[in-house]
Amino acid sequence: MNIRQIRKILKDTDFIHTSGTPQERQVAEYLAERCRALGVEARLEAFPVEMAEVHTSKLLADGKEIPCRGHRCCGSGTVEAELCYLPNTDPASLAAVRGKIALLDIGVGYFLYQDLLANGAVGFLTYDGNVHYRDRDVAEKELRSYVAQGRKMLCANINAKDAFRLVREGVKRVSLTVEQDEFPGESHNVIAEIPGRTGEWIVLTAHYDTTSLSRGSYDNMSGCIGLLHVMEKLLPTAPHRYGLRFIFCGSEERGLLGSKAYARDHEAELEKIALDVNLDMIGTYMGKFIARCSAEEGLVTYLRYFAGERGWGMEARQGVYASDSTPFADKGVPALSFARIAPPSQATIHNRYDTAAVLSPDQLRRDGDFVADFTAHMADAALCPVKREIPEKVRTELDEYMGRKRKEQ
Repeated sequence: MNIRQIRKILKDTDFIHTSGTPQERQVAEYLAERCRALGVEARLEAFPVEMAEVHTSKLLADGKEIPCRGHRCCGSGTVEAELCYLPNTDPASLAAVRGKIALLDIGVGYFLYQDLLANGAVGFLTYDGNVHYRDRDVAEKELRSYVAQGRKMLCANINAKDAFRLVREGVKRVSLTVEQDEFPGESHNVIAEIPGRTGEWIVLTAHYDTTSLSRGSYDNMSGCIGLLHVMEKLLPTAPHRYGLRFIFCGSEERGLLGSKAYARDHEAELEKIALDVNLDMIGTYMGKFIARCSAEEGLVTYLRYFAGERGWGMEARQGVYASDSTPFADKGVPALSFARIAPPSQATIHNRYDTAAVLSPDQLRRDGDFVADFTAHMADAALCPVKREIPEKVRTELDEYMGRKRKEQ
């Protein structure tokens, strides 16, 4: 894939395309067409997602209105209570939230949400952004169904500047109103295949959806371009021993919904998948290349040797990466994620600053070449050398990430 083609893809997808929207469907169809243009047939596979349209979000702090966005799928209504800033979430801190609306420094996962409910909180506020940024953007958040488990609590998101002011000024009482319609929706995975000489597969994944403020060039059209680059590089030498299945995942930003749906709906076929290779954020001008292996330690060692032979700088270690490799590993498929992690001062995600300006088309090509080279070695192996087992250490991390086990402090 040449630099002109990379720039065109980045330009053609340079708009917000969040889960379940017509814009996300537009990008899915675009990626399918890009696969077909390379000579690889592609199809869209639908899966259900929960949707909501928030009509009213209003937050009053000691009578003064603060810009906010109600969390989608948190229900509707009004709650008024004392504000409680909660920088820590230990039992002693949580005891202070009874009958109050909590202001949190972190996102809300399953265990924290259940802790808030158990300790009598009546609502909560999250924030994002940066007090040093010039913008006053407020991102759209969601109370995820697997977090709420049917017990909804009103919540909203605000800008970091306003969160700082609420604490600095010692605001005592807040009132939050959220009104929304909640309804079922649909997202899509894009699946393209290069069959191999056997019935076994190497799967390559990357998500294509964005968050509500981001155009998603870095996170993660860069990964999708990487998949297309690998497809283009390996198609002329097909068939390989292992088939290559490319999955462009929808709704990753809402909790890996696309890859979870694929692993669930194709569970009977997963035993034929030898390895998942995931790309999530590559190609920045600055930043280190990493590999996170949800597999045996031997894969980490192999990657270090593989990279060293090629003079390719990389940090590789065993663990769980918060991306579409995780649902595969959770089902017993060895998986790894490649990424180029830029310093926060150089490239950020989930905000308006995630644009093509932070990406180097030449670096995207080099990152893609490395992934293609590694994939070719796996696909042409007489036997994929990665053991089909997930070590206990990684299983513990998966249980924590998936909300089945509380993370030890």
